[in-house]
Amino acid sequence: MAVSPMFPLGSVLFPFMPIQLRIFEPRYLTLVGRLLDEEEPEFGVVLIERGPEAGGGDQRASVGTMARLVSAAAGADDLFIVGLGTKRFTVERWVDEDPYPQAELSMLPDLEWSEKLAPLRDQAEAVVRRLITRAAGPMSDDDIELSDDPVAAVWQLAAIAPLGDYDSYTLLRSTTLGGLLRQLIDLALEAEELWSAE
Repeated sequence: MAVSPMFPLGSVLFPFMPIQLRIFEPRYLTLVGRLLDEEEPEFGVVLIERGPEAGGGDQRASVGTMARLVSAAAGADDLFIVGLGTKRFTVERWVDEDPYPQAELSMLPDLEWSEKLAPLRDQAEAVVRRLITRAAGPMSDDDIELSDDPVAAVWQLAAIAPLGDYDSYTLLRSTTLGGLLRQLIDLALEAEELWSAE
């Protein structure tokens, strides 16, 4: 079982989605330094369920997403990195955190597309776009272009839906693409009802 360097964060990373991080804690600067020496640098991202991002002492979710390190740029006292979400995983065990968080991971299977899901995907896109417009105003969804890859497009919809971290984590844990789409539609409709009530 592979041991991976880990970034516990206050947000969810979905497959196919980018992540930008400003690194300033010494332990994470060490982590990125070691990643830069690797041919295929990857790190795991998990949601912090309780506690702060900086300093440790947090409670972490058990399902997360691997990120491939795409770029790193040095600032005066920090690093700015960009990663891209790849595969989902389950944390089997957290290991020694010296000098940075690490965990043993089991990779989860990729979700599979079927053309039978096309109407559900269309419904999810319509609801999410409507919710984005309600949350951010008209014209806010005009620049949103989804991937031609149907699986990537579904994860993009999950990522751009204006939902809370707990709801996003629920979506991340989906075991089928159909289940993900149905859950996304339900959560988006619930959020829409809340905004309508306000």
